[in-house]
Amino acid sequence: MTKKKEQLSDRFAREMTETADAMHKLGIMDAQAHKLTMRELNRTTSAATVAPLSGAEIRKLREQANMSQAVFAKFLHLTVDHVSKLERGTKRPNGPALVLLNVIRRKGIEAIL
Repeated sequence: MTKKKEQLSDRFAREMTETADAMHKLGIMDAQAHKLTMRELNRTTSAATVAPLSGAEIRKLREQANMSQAVFAKFLHLTVDHVSKLERGTKRPNGPALVLLNVIRRKGIEAIL
C-alpha cells in the first residue's frame, strides 16, 4: 500500500473511532452497538490491506483452482497475455486484479465464482 493510502486509511480509522466514541458518550449509541462498531472497524482496516503477490504465487493460485490461464484471466477480467506476464513476473498485479487475487488467496477461488 502506498504511503498516501496508508495515511488515508489511518485517518479514516481515527475519525471513525472518534465518531463512534462520541456517539457512545452522548448516548446515541449503546455499549453493545459501540462494541460491534469498533470490532467491524478493526476488521475492515485489517482486511483492507492488500498484499502484493509474486508471479509464482499467482501461478500457484491458478493451479490450485485447476484453471487454465485463459479461464483464470476471464474471472480476473484480464487478457491471457496479461496473466502470463503476471505469472512470469514481468508485470505486477494492481488495482482490482490485485484485490481479486488477494480474495482468492484468502478465501479460495469459490469466493469470486
